[in-house]
Amino acid sequence: MRTLYQKFEILLQNTTTDFKRYLYQEISWNSRMVGIIGPRGVGKTTMILQYIKENLGSKQALYVSADDMYFSENRLVDLADIFYKNAGEYLFIDEIHKYEDWSRELKNIYDSYPDLKVVFTGSSVLDILKGSADLSRRALIYKLQGLSFREYLHFFHNKKVETFTLENIVNREIQLADIKHPLPLFNDYLQRGYYPFGIENELNLRLGQIVVQTLETDIPQYANMNVGTSRKLKRLLSIISESVPFKPNLSKIAEMISVSRNSLDDYFMYMEKAGLISQLRNETSGIRSLGKVDKVYLDNTNLIYSLAGEKSNIGNIRETFFLNQMRVRNEVISSKNADFVIKDSSFEVGGKNKQQKQIEKNGKSYIVKDDIEFGYLNVLPLWAFGLNY
Repeated sequence: MRTLYQKFEILLQNTTTDFKRYLYQEISWNSRMVGIIGPRGVGKTTMILQYIKENLGSKQALYVSADDMYFSENRLVDLADIFYKNAGEYLFIDEIHKYEDWSRELKNIYDSYPDLKVVFTGSSVLDILKGSADLSRRALIYKLQGLSFREYLHFFHNKKVETFTLENIVNREIQLADIKHPLPLFNDYLQRGYYPFGIENELNLRLGQIVVQTLETDIPQYANMNVGTSRKLKRLLSIISESVPFKPNLSKIAEMISVSRNSLDDYFMYMEKAGLISQLRNETSGIRSLGKVDKVYLDNTNLIYSLAGEKSNIGNIRETFFLNQMRVRNEVISSKNADFVIKDSSFEVGGKNKQQKQIEKNGKSYIVKDDIEFGYLNVLPLWAFGLNY
């Protein structure tokens, strides 16, 4: 226990609180059990340490990582018992998916210690969702996405911009007080601004490690796959990265990587949950929806630049950015006449020379253009959609 507290104190001392993720203010931290899930590398650990540092301190709380050597000889439920009996109030458990049988033990902790508050995080969306069925009546589950363009401006350049609703954006009510020319910053964001570690100099290396860990560890563990299946997942991601956005011909792709058609459906679902790809549906963008998948994208633009490299397509980058940024606060679905529909509005995404022809017969329709600083009439700048969260 002493070693756990020592590690906790060191982490707390090195945690800064000047920048917080969008989800920080939305979490009900005082609930009895809270789960924060999301792809690897988006800042979950920092967020919980920030909350402890600002609101609790090390006397009320304890932070542990579930892959700590302590748990090779001790159970999580025993730690909770000792912590609770020593007047502990808040137990924070990071990377819970790395602890075997985590779901059952969290359930036991919840039932046995009604005064103890537990917050847990998981880098693997897959295992958390798999186990959350047991915790569905107990834990509040939040999902954290990578940085928005607005958050990037704050974190990378210390330029604070407020959040704007979709209504603000389409009505051209965007105000950037101290940013005269947003396009250079926007282009930098597309390449390195989605993950907080992009502020460092080893983005491609870190991102490559995340992709490998997701394909070789997270998905196979979740789906009980073997090493051979992991290689097929890598091949599938390679095909996607060179083809997106595309309407999936599942039979053809299944033949290319030598899997069954039904298995391929599962592969796409696993990769979407893990934050590697995004599937645009014609009815609802929810992962478990019944809507037909119209297009498949890589999850974010940083992944495009990392995986596709020189083969990166600017049209794909623009559409990926729009879908990625708008899905946090809105239900984004496919459109017959344009690229996307949100509520009763359709959006066609393109460059500065994009014409109105595809959507001129629609009611509330907008042209979303890259390479323009400001909008006019129903023409809106693409970068503005990065200020929604």
